[in-house]
Amino acid sequence: MGKHKYLPLMLFSFVCAIASASKTGIYTIEGRTEITNDQIILIGSASWVGFKFNGNSCSLSLQAIDTWDHYNFIVFELDGKYLRRQRIESIAANYIVTATAGIHTLKIFKATEAANGNVAFSSATAEKLLPMDLVTSKKIEFIGDSITCGMGNDLEIPCNTGQWFDQHNAYFSYGPVTARGLQARMLLSSVSGYGIYRNWNDEHTEQPVLPDVYDNLYLNLDASKKYNSTFNPDIVTICLGTNDLSEGDKIKPRLPFDAAKFTKAYIAFIHTVYKQSPQTRIVLMNSPMVSGDRNTLLVKCLKEVAAAFANDTQHKPISIFEFKPMQPNGCGFHPDIADDKIMADQLHPYLKKLLDEK
Repeated sequence: MGKHKYLPLMLFSFVCAIASASKTGIYTIEGRTEITNDQIILIGSASWVGFKFNGNSCSLSLQAIDTWDHYNFIVFELDGKYLRRQRIESIAANYIVTATAGIHTLKIFKATEAANGNVAFSSATAEKLLPMDLVTSKKIEFIGDSITCGMGNDLEIPCNTGQWFDQHNAYFSYGPVTARGLQARMLLSSVSGYGIYRNWNDEHTEQPVLPDVYDNLYLNLDASKKYNSTFNPDIVTICLGTNDLSEGDKIKPRLPFDAAKFTKAYIAFIHTVYKQSPQTRIVLMNSPMVSGDRNTLLVKCLKEVAAAFANDTQHKPISIFEFKPMQPNGCGFHPDIADDKIMADQLHPYLKKLLDEK
């Protein structure tokens, strides 16, 4: 009787000791993350922590953390299959994942983006915890804006209700869907509303742009925590320009799009990316949310950017991929999950060819 009474407590203490150490060999973490205060902090879109457990259930201690009190969202993936999107509260709590008896692989993905605060993972409790295996060495980084974040794609909660991030599901953004299809590891560096030289409703006067924050771990202006990547992606895709070309809210004054500024800032940003990932191959992408004359202009600018590196012998060739235009069905004129799958289906063969050439 005494043995059964104290076994759960002993197991919990043991697992917590594993979770609170930075080099336990149990947990795999990827994406923009940080280990601090005995917690694994999920920062960027689709950043994740994973492990194996033996048994028919696993309890996870998770908490939404930000400068103000609000919930957040994560996604549970069990044995390589989407389980559910889970709301995480600002008070630390235990969340249960159930399964059939046996050994399972569990991943916890951040569904929202860095701007929505962080999700802290403190511990896992199960019959037994085991390290998971990374089955591939292929790696892709996806740089972008709200489309890459998966903003507005999950319609489980109706549009224009609750918080603006209620429909975020980075797990089903085109980038992660493409990466899973290619059996590649992934990293997302994306911020909703941001552009190359200006943002959706800002002329780079009140807000930073993506190149301003890329080198910072939390994708904000806090330079005290730099993003020193060891990811070393084989490919970096950049999907920016939607917000530079946008008309904003049509209330705040908006200057005409400046192609020269855009191109100059884009070239400078590529040099920034090369500092993080000098061996990568960069793919510039247009946006399915930009069509007609604006898309023609965007692609023209991308070609000028790529041409600026035509004689670069230190890096791999820069190429351009063009999504087909679409009428998105998500919230706020964003792709929904089905639209993201269409984008991934277009991108998959292109990136596969590049990876196969490696």
